[in-house]
Amino acid sequence: MILLKLAYHSLLNRKFTTGLTVLSIALSVSLLLGVEKIRLGARDSFNNTISQTDLIVGPRTGSIQLLLYAVFHMGEATNNIAYDSYLHFKNHPSTEWTIPYSLGDSHRNYRVVATDLNFYEHYHYRLNRGIEFTAGKSADGIFDVVLGSEVAEKLHYSLGQEITLTHGASEGGMEHADRPFHVVGVLKKTATPIDRSLYITLEGMEAIHIDWQSGAPPLPGFETPISRITKDKIKITQITAFLLRTKSRVQALYLQREIDEFSGEPLLAVMPGVALSQLWQGISYAEDGLRLVSAFVVVSGLLGMLIALYTSLNERRREMAILRAVGARPSHVLVLLVLESGLITWAGAFIGTLSVYLLLLIAQPLIENEFGLFLPVRALSETEYLYLGVLMLLGPVLGLIPAWKAYRNALADGLTIRV
Repeated sequence: MILLKLAYHSLLNRKFTTGLTVLSIALSVSLLLGVEKIRLGARDSFNNTISQTDLIVGPRTGSIQLLLYAVFHMGEATNNIAYDSYLHFKNHPSTEWTIPYSLGDSHRNYRVVATDLNFYEHYHYRLNRGIEFTAGKSADGIFDVVLGSEVAEKLHYSLGQEITLTHGASEGGMEHADRPFHVVGVLKKTATPIDRSLYITLEGMEAIHIDWQSGAPPLPGFETPISRITKDKIKITQITAFLLRTKSRVQALYLQREIDEFSGEPLLAVMPGVALSQLWQGISYAEDGLRLVSAFVVVSGLLGMLIALYTSLNERRREMAILRAVGARPSHVLVLLVLESGLITWAGAFIGTLSVYLLLLIAQPLIENEFGLFLPVRALSETEYLYLGVLMLLGPVLGLIPAWKAYRNALADGLTIRV
């Protein structure tokens, strides 16, 4: 206890050097834990993009590709599925609800998603959060469009505004200028791909492609007048994919097999959780890279502490010699320096951990609004406890190096005046 008190006062006697060393370790710990928090937050946000959905169903393709265009609206579908096939599984005894998607068009590089009212009622993310509106209502009319929050914010659109869609998933395609849409709703921010999408009805997707043949628009003067396009005259023939929830999780397994073996056309059903795990494993090298950078920063902080303690020994030779002269044993000197390195490391770890949580509380809404990344404030994970445990052990261990040097210094060497 006396040695601990002596180590504490010794560090206070060198406030500036000690403060800089503690700060460097605190910054290292902040980066280490911050990267871990961001990594876990990114994974949670990624995995919680869709919830309460048992199956994603689309044409026979890869499970990750199906997940990307059906949930994240990235990439292109290799094929569509017949609307009759969708109706077959929509009306299946095991099905509780379905959400159909039809993709293919865009608006100023934002994807257009055709769906029905089930999307607004049943789509969930982050476990139990549903779709909400900041203004307006669901798209129900043929030429109604609902905007994701980012689309409305970045393009400065408001209710009642008229917009035209572009054929294809990127700018440069032909515009459906003869059939404009009217904004009827704006969705609340979700920090998911929903924010970067526009939502129309399935009938609306069919309406803008009436008279198109083999991907080409009709000749001028041969278009069907917009006044003659009504819901009762529109027949939906195909969609891109659909989400499905079964009445029980056990039924999901049986229905998945039934969909995969469907004789009507080649279909694929994937479980969102399984596909998300496969996709995340494919990009896990980025996580490893972040961890490696953080580890190097922590090692740099510890080496800085080691250098500070080691170089200060020349200035503290007389102090060590006096301690030994008044009865301190060589082992006491060794323990004193080990305690100093431990106190510096533990103080840095505490300050760094506290800083991460303070920054998280302050920056959480800003990060969510700017980057769509939700970072929950929660207790340290097992991995984070492991990191801190290793760090707090390494500090005193590294302190053995300057402590051993001080241990070996002779009493006479410490008291000798050098000219």
